[in-house]
Amino acid sequence: MNDAPKPLRDPAAMLEQVLLEWGGHEDLWVFGYGSLIWRPDFEFAERRPAKVHGWHRALKMWSRINRGTPERPGLVFGMLSGGCCQGMVFRIPRPNGREVLTRLWSREMSLAVYDPRWLTCHTGHGPVQALAFTLSRKSPSHTGVLTEAEYRRIFAQSSGIYGTTLDYAHRTHEELRRHNIRDKALERLLRLTQR
Repeated sequence: MNDAPKPLRDPAAMLEQVLLEWGGHEDLWVFGYGSLIWRPDFEFAERRPAKVHGWHRALKMWSRINRGTPERPGLVFGMLSGGCCQGMVFRIPRPNGREVLTRLWSREMSLAVYDPRWLTCHTGHGPVQALAFTLSRKSPSHTGVLTEAEYRRIFAQSSGIYGTTLDYAHRTHEELRRHNIRDKALERLLRLTQR
């Protein structure tokens, strides 16, 4: 019997749609706001700090495999509507775009939880249209409001195939600081573990 979670939507069809939207005529840009910043898993020609308006990074997506289990779900970042988000954009040369998107899909979209969107990312060298993995508040993977006690419990107990939620949050925080990006909401959450 296979207990692996099943995607709610067809990841392959979503990939084909994104490939169609990209078109393959120019270099591909991808926006990273969480683990993609510190573990992109793909070759890129350029990386730039970038800011996206209308979306923000939030540790509000359930993880039942990578950073938790079905019995003790962990958390990973999603990009929710509202506010702004600082992260990094990666430029992938056009000939490698399809291969990189396919690999990204197996990592980020195996359960088709994210809504992939082309967002305007503002960089020091002007704006670029980049693919970002956003999260709908209507998604069953969105946590809704969590209390401080719930965050503390998840940080203390949740671990999956890639390690703990707490390690994931710390790694993201460290990499953001390395790029001079301040995330006050993440800093507040990490302070909960010191009380």
